[in-house]
Amino acid sequence: MDELKFAIIGTGFWARYQLAAWGEVPGVRCVALCDKERGKAEKLAQQFGITQIYDDAEKLLREAKPNFVDIITDVNTHAPFVELCAKYRTPVICQKPMAPDLATARRMVEVCKEANVPFFIHENFRWQTPIQELRKELDSGIIGAPFRARLQFNCSFPVFENQPFLAELEQFIITDVGSHLLDVARFLFGEAQSLYCQTQRINDIRGEDVATIIMDMNGVTVTVELSYASRLEYERFPETFAVIEGQSGSIELVTNFWLITNTKQGALSRRVPPPDYSWADPAYAVVHSSMVPCHKNLLRGLQGGYAETTGEDNLKTVQLVFAAYESARKNHVIHF
Repeated sequence: MDELKFAIIGTGFWARYQLAAWGEVPGVRCVALCDKERGKAEKLAQQFGITQIYDDAEKLLREAKPNFVDIITDVNTHAPFVELCAKYRTPVICQKPMAPDLATARRMVEVCKEANVPFFIHENFRWQTPIQELRKELDSGIIGAPFRARLQFNCSFPVFENQPFLAELEQFIITDVGSHLLDVARFLFGEAQSLYCQTQRINDIRGEDVATIIMDMNGVTVTVELSYASRLEYERFPETFAVIEGQSGSIELVTNFWLITNTKQGALSRRVPPPDYSWADPAYAVVHSSMVPCHKNLLRGLQGGYAETTGEDNLKTVQLVFAAYESARKNHVIHF
């Protein structure tokens, strides 16, 4: 197929790594950058040899005419940019969380559907090497039918230092990390039939930084633990840990990317580390490396094939995110 030319809107913290990850994918090339702070776009453009720079997204769409747009901005700007891309019939990829509320997310999906514009969400956690290997082990049937699972993202990493805006969000850890882990839960176990959530605020921030979510997912009791306030024996950021119990054994994803399968025959352990990329920040390596297979899958969708994290699919994750907030606020179980 012909090379697809794309543009990025938003050149903040994540854009550099996302752009580098696109560089690992054959068949695409970034031709333009846009940011309301033009200087930020110019600085990133110099690093990657990009010549077209904009501070007006509509002007970018009119003049650069990209084959698709990758939106890497804060959540409150997602809907206007997605709707703008729909207006110009330009396929669009958007960062998670999709929207600041469920109604807006639904509208975004509907607008793109009405315009017949492909719409995808950049949801990369399910593409982490350890998560992919965990899914393969589960699908192998070695532990039988699963009945209980726990997914954990518990750490004390100072995430607010390089992304200070996070400390000002009214809703924080469920939208920020919960979007990822709830999507991983769906990737592993399917859709939820019920959900219960409790939240806490430990750090001096506006939103919640600790959340515990319990779901019934097709007969599997799934607990999702989220925390940026957990001081443990060692710093876990940014690893996701997991324990899945089945009728014939269990699977554990533990420190330093060890995958352990326990059955009557004993324990089998193997490391499932992420690939190494020179551009990835070592502190975020497992996350940054997952952008590459995520991009490859999204490119397949842009080329008319199957992509996993479409806007329509991710709407189900968004529903879980805001159901968690409702459950915590009302202190009751949400049924779907």
